[in-house]
Amino acid sequence: MSPDLHLEKIKPSRSYSLYNFKLSSFSFITVSTSSRSICLPKSGTVRHGFPYQPSAMAFDPVQKILAIGTQSGALRLFGRPGVECYCQHESGAAVIQLQFLINEGALVSALTDDSVHLWNLRQKRPAILHSLKFNRERITFCHLPFQSKWLYIGTERGNVHIVNVESFMLSGYVIMWNKAIELSSKAHPGPVVHISDNPMDEGKLIIGFESGIVVLWDLKSKKADYRYTYDEAIHSVAWHHEGKQFICSHSDGTLTIWNIRGQGKPVQTITPHGKEDGKKPESCKPILKVEYKTTRNGDPFIIFSGGLSYDTVGRRPCLTVMHGKSVAVLEMDYPIVDFLTLCETPYPNDFQEPYAVVVLLEKDLVVIDLAQNGYPIFENPYPLTIHESPVTCCEYFADCPVDLIPALYSVGSRQKRQGYSKKEWPISGGNWGQGTQILLLSFCLMLQVLYKLKTAKVFDRNRSKEDKGSTDVSDEDPFAIQIMTWCPESRMLCVAGVSANVIIYRFSKLEVTTEVLLEVRMQYELNDTDSPDGGGGGGEQTAAHPTPGAFPQTSGPPSHPSTSSNNSDGGNIPCLKVRSTPLKQSPGYQVDLVVQSVWVSGEPPQPITSLALSSSYGLVVFGNSNGLVVVDYIQKTVVLNLGTVELYGSNDPYQRQPRSPRKTRQPSGGSTTSEDRCKSPTSGKVCFTSLCFPPIVLLSVCPPRGANPLDHRDNSFSRSRSSSVTSIDKEAREAVSSFHFCEGFARKGDSTLTPCLYVGTSLGTLLVLALTLPPAGEQRQLQPVIISPTGVLVRLKGSIMRMAFLDSTGILLTSAFEPWFEPNVTADEEREKVRKRRPVSVSPSTTQDFNESQFAVVCSEKQAKVISLPSQTCIYKHSITETSFILRADIVQMNPGVCVACFCANGHIMTLSVPGLRPLMDVNYLPLTDMRIARTFCFTNLGQAMYLCSPTEIQRITYSQETCENLQEMLGELFTPVETPEAPNRGFFKGLFGGGAQSLDREELFGELAAGKASRSLAQHIPGPGGIEGMKGAASGVVGELARARIALDERGQKLGELEERTAAMMASADSFSKHAHDMMLKCKDKKWYQF
Repeated sequence: MSPDLHLEKIKPSRSYSLYNFKLSSFSFITVSTSSRSICLPKSGTVRHGFPYQPSAMAFDPVQKILAIGTQSGALRLFGRPGVECYCQHESGAAVIQLQFLINEGALVSALTDDSVHLWNLRQKRPAILHSLKFNRERITFCHLPFQSKWLYIGTERGNVHIVNVESFMLSGYVIMWNKAIELSSKAHPGPVVHISDNPMDEGKLIIGFESGIVVLWDLKSKKADYRYTYDEAIHSVAWHHEGKQFICSHSDGTLTIWNIRGQGKPVQTITPHGKEDGKKPESCKPILKVEYKTTRNGDPFIIFSGGLSYDTVGRRPCLTVMHGKSVAVLEMDYPIVDFLTLCETPYPNDFQEPYAVVVLLEKDLVVIDLAQNGYPIFENPYPLTIHESPVTCCEYFADCPVDLIPALYSVGSRQKRQGYSKKEWPISGGNWGQGTQILLLSFCLMLQVLYKLKTAKVFDRNRSKEDKGSTDVSDEDPFAIQIMTWCPESRMLCVAGVSANVIIYRFSKLEVTTEVLLEVRMQYELNDTDSPDGGGGGGEQTAAHPTPGAFPQTSGPPSHPSTSSNNSDGGNIPCLKVRSTPLKQSPGYQVDLVVQSVWVSGEPPQPITSLALSSSYGLVVFGNSNGLVVVDYIQKTVVLNLGTVELYGSNDPYQRQPRSPRKTRQPSGGSTTSEDRCKSPTSGKVCFTSLCFPPIVLLSVCPPRGANPLDHRDNSFSRSRSSSVTSIDKEAREAVSSFHFCEGFARKGDSTLTPCLYVGTSLGTLLVLALTLPPAGEQRQLQPVIISPTGVLVRLKGSIMRMAFLDSTGILLTSAFEPWFEPNVTADEEREKVRKRRPVSVSPSTTQDFNESQFAVVCSEKQAKVISLPSQTCIYKHSITETSFILRADIVQMNPGVCVACFCANGHIMTLSVPGLRPLMDVNYLPLTDMRIARTFCFTNLGQAMYLCSPTEIQRITYSQETCENLQEMLGELFTPVETPEAPNRGFFKGLFGGGAQSLDREELFGELAAGKASRSLAQHIPGPGGIEGMKGAASGVVGELARARIALDERGQKLGELEERTAAMMASADSFSKHAHDMMLKCKDKKWYQF
């Protein structure tokens, strides 16, 4: 009979409560690197995140190591938090199955290209020792018994082959399908879907065929003892530990339990999720996998995936745990790929005592605690959730302030979800490398999520019924994050979204409730030329001092227009509505100001193409294809709203042709409002991740519903990037592509340094704007900031990508910054102290000698130049690429000096010396095949770079020679010397009457002497490079080997001592037995036979 169904709906996946909605996120990663020279070996790479498209999983119960294979042939191995490893099969074929050689430091992988590989895990970088490629048969299943060197391989033809894992050679012993099934059966049984040996008798092998036939094969007699037939296809088989019963899962959602000596019908048939319809339960979805685990002091566990009723449309994938009469259905967020039950013993013939279930989902890894009521999940310590929404941009920061990581961690720890299991994470194998133990070493290999921030909470997502009926939906989510800038020293954060909005955040350790969020609406007017006039030439500017409770704006449009109030001029309305209800802001990043571009004359605001922030000056600047806007976030005003043409003044070098006026459009087309851009009720989110210490990676993620163009480039990257006069005339607009705040020489021949804003455009022009700032303190709150364009500094081919400044000695000048302070202070004295705080400037002081100069390093899509200031003469020039263009360029600090690092669309990574612009490295590293790589690739100081190599994984690379040389010591160790648990005690009576487990000499059956040689055409043996790599690893880890040898000697001495004690006990027992036998003989010596 089927047990009573007590459905207990549990949500074990973290994304259930935390990530129930789509998000926009940041991640921060900490790394500190040092470098002497530049190189780019592939051995210097580290991968983080969830394995993309997982397909198989295995666990070593003694070493406590988890292995995950993917559809692209990748292997990810996980130990304790901080111990991770990435490997790749060269063929790139999908991994269909993984098998550990338990406590042997080896792993067997089977691929869809019908190859089997043996990986050596005893070295820090696992490598393949042997490979076996089948030529005539397709591999469908593998099984490696515990403490055996013979691997069973099932094929699509229904045959079973046997491989020696030490030599990786095929045995001549083959189990043919026609000998396994009934002789009277003419139909092929189908592929082999399961192989396992009887836990109590290694000479009995159970083989499951897809058609529903199960065969108990006697290895010694080479014939089938029993055959079990069921009408439905089989998906998996599991043994009871006593070896007298096994359970099968079928395609109709049933479980059948069989006695090995009763081959007629199953002793029990269960349809766990089937409704009783008369005599026979209704058919359900297939049960893809089942496991049967026993406990010493309780009911057994039957755990399976699938098997739900067909009428549960839209129900999430489930894992079912049957324990006694209770059935718990655990819903998952994503489809289940595989699951494994973790048990206390590795021996299959002992009580299993399951304590956890590892569930591999398509996009998550969940570990369920079976020992606690309610089956809570373990808190996952691995950084596997960066993909909870698609990543749209990424920034990488090195050498962050030492107090920054603890600050982020302290506020992020309050965000953790409650209700996790209180036990320690069960995957705890391996040892940390030197790089993760010494936190100040040059390269940290661990990633840790620190803090998450939801950006969409700033906006109102409520919509009217009329709005919901519109079909005009934006291609991207309106809350998607497009660009980020962050000042680690002041902890100021600025985010630009796809809806032409900019949000400025301050970091606070105190919780506040903001009654009304301050908003600045920026608008512009279009004229008949290709570039708009801004605030200095006819454009309108927002009010200087907003009053509390009101949004500063130019013409005062309604805060949220209805569908009936669509004015003919398009309405001066933003794309998103800032929420007017009180917003509770937890400790961490809190909204300080929201800036939005608005619709003007039927023209939607252009996407933001560049963004910069200066905490020292209190300014934020962003640009688009029309011009730029400078916002004073201290006074909450727009300082400058200027079109690109106005930046040149009367010295515009380009003859721009007038263009035809566009037809006036409604904000979202037809009769719909701009609120239709907010169709998706998603929530923006910011994630902070740490890689152990000072360096940090900033990730923004959001859920786009369509393609996310990168600066409006073609996906094919085939458009000409030439900046000749003819192509300039064809450009629709001159967009602002980059910014840089610095103290420099604003004009040619200047003798003093002044605060400047450098502006780069898409036509390769670098312009200078001089900033006049009020004195610090009270006057900074009242007096306006004055900005004066001073002209063109230099022109390059292609769009300006990056710029930086050096002093006269060649040292990289970083922008001035204001140290972080608590913004939510309450005491008036502290407020006054904050107002009088002077910004810390790392630029040279204005009292330096007039003879000293600066060097401006400017990099565009095509070339790089070094300009001497204040003379404004070009002293070095280098053409980086002619046939391609640069996707990302950064001027980075290396220990010996500074270099320009570039990533080209053709996949080349190049570095140039500074200031000489001499090529240092040119490596064809990564052919650009995905826009995701172009959006997320970024460099940082100390010879590191990173990008999103898949939708769920971050790839970190290094071009630092010192890091590459020390990488072997920094890597963690997967294999550690651990003693294998003792085999279960057979007991006196089982040993006396033969009731215990029966061993088998497989060498005698499968060896070449007994079974002969296998056909050479069946499979090809390929030696792997693991032997050489193992020698290198051993040479670099002599200390570790000595430690292992010492441990082995200690274990041997301990075992010898135990053996001596057992020998002495046996001798004492023998003496006692001899004495009792002698006494009995003396007692009975004189008795007659009839006296007994």
